[in-house]
Parts: sequence; C-alpha cells; structure tokens
Amino acid sequence: MQNALMQKVEDAAVRASIPKFEIGDTVDVHVRILEGDKERIQIFNGVVIGRSGAGPREMFVVRRIVQGEGVERKFPIHSPRIADVVVKRSGLVRRAKLNYLRDRTGKAVRLRERFPTGKIKAELAAAKAERKSAKKAKKAAAE
Repeated sequence: MQNALMQKVEDAAVRASIPKFEIGDTVDVHVRILEGDKERIQIFNGVVIGRSGAGPREMFVVRRIVQGEGVERKFPIHSPRIADVVVKRSGLVRRAKLNYLRDRTGKAVRLRERFPTGKIKAELAAAKAERKSAKKAKKAAAE
C-alpha cells in the first residue's frame, strides 16, 4: 500500500519536459530564489560532473571555480526550483563521474569539446552554402 502511495506522489512531482544534457557539459542552471515575498532567478554555471538516481529522484552535480575555490551544487532534475538548464558547451568525456576534476586547477580543468559530426555537420555546411549563394545573388542584383 505504501509503495503505491509513494508512486503516486512521485508521479505528481515529475516534470513534463526534462532538459537534455550530459556529463561533461557546461551548463547554466536557472534557479528560482525566494527573498521574502519576491522571487528572482539566479544563474549557477559550471560543468556537470555527475548524475545519480533515477526517475523523480534523479540529481545532478554542477561544479565551478569561484575566486580560486571549487564550488559544487547538487540539484534535483525534477525540482520546481529549477527554472531551466541551458547547455553552453558540450564536453567530450569517457567517464560517468568526473570526480578527478576536483584535484585539478587552472587549464587542467578544461575538457575537450564535442564537435558537431554527421548529420549536424552536413546541415551546418548546407546552411553556410545557402547563405553564400544568397549573398552572391544579392550582389548580382545590386549590379
């Protein structure tokens, strides 16, 4: 009986749209902050160094360096306090947890970037060619 009740409560708390991001991505987490009766959004940006849990209990850890000191925050994915998660940069990693970044400083913290490949790369090339041909057509029409 209790498991059924817990399942109903958890299902009610699940967000409809989960932001898509992976470990190694540099993200901006938009967090709702309550100050008295006012609400504002604070942005916490950093690298996702781990994910844990499953379903409505899933969490992710974001790490950043502030004034030479490492700061980590753990966020529940389905929390109503999380307004948005914006992926700024996608890092190429081969591990599920990036705990080794805790021991590194300076440029050693940087991750290799995952470059667009395959279909995305072809779409970018097609868009570039289209812009180039439009520019030529515009120049020819001006003459």
